[in-house]
Amino acid sequence: MATKKELEQKRELARLYYMQGETQKSIAAKVGVSETTVSKWADKEGWEARRAGANITRPEIVNKTLAYINKLLDKYNSEDVDIKEVGRVIDQIAKLSAVIERIDKKANVIDAIEVFTALNRWLEERMAWDSNITPELLRTINYYQDLFISEKAKGK
Repeated sequence: MATKKELEQKRELARLYYMQGETQKSIAAKVGVSETTVSKWADKEGWEARRAGANITRPEIVNKTLAYINKLLDKYNSEDVDIKEVGRVIDQIAKLSAVIERIDKKANVIDAIEVFTALNRWLEERMAWDSNITPELLRTINYYQDLFISEKAKGK
């Protein structure tokens, strides 16, 4: 039976694999625990939301929003629309533009997340052959990255 420290190391390694997009089945096999255990860890610690946050970038959100605005403009330009429809389209474009502006104002936090994600992936790859990179080190780095992001998001 694994000690508490060994189980914690397995959990952290499983989280790292999960953040890289591995399936729970694959993670369970690599780490040496059951799929149920991986699933419980993922649910309890919100791994899915964290992975989504790490994988959806600001440029993607902005580009998709701009593509939708373009679609609205195409519709406006190609159809005979009444004045009410024009008003709705303009209102939607204004709201979407405001979203883009808010996203850009939070760019420093999102940029930090993108850099931290790249650093974490680099460290995880390097961990395979660099004995100085341990799960404890990654956990400590992750703790301070989360603290930094949390404080910046709150405007501190």
